[in-house]
Amino acid sequence: MTSIQPVIITPDVNRLRSFYERVLGAVEFSRVPAEGPAFYLGLKAGDAELGLVADADVEPGTPQRILLSVAVDDVDALLERVEPAGGRVLGPPNDMPWGQRVAHIQDPDGNAVNLTQPI
Repeated sequence: MTSIQPVIITPDVNRLRSFYERVLGAVEFSRVPAEGPAFYLGLKAGDAELGLVADADVEPGTPQRILLSVAVDDVDALLERVEPAGGRVLGPPNDMPWGQRVAHIQDPDGNAVNLTQPI
């Protein structure tokens, strides 16, 4: 069995944990170390997993070569949660010719995230 888990390196794991909890309903399922400040947090959102790794030297918003694409039930409803949770909505959702409604957002570190739903 093979599984792939996206991992975001961030200077503030607690801020990103809060964002993904508030926007996607993610829950923490693992933490290293178990006590004290976390180096690694494992989050689950539905059947998906996302890892957050602490690194005080990483600069949020620096150019990236990856984005998270997250399939959700209602793109429009989730957009209302993004900015109160510290993220940024980059524009209104669009219905794409391949049959998805897509909204482009950024998490508090500036990571690109696409929220998608079937039309």
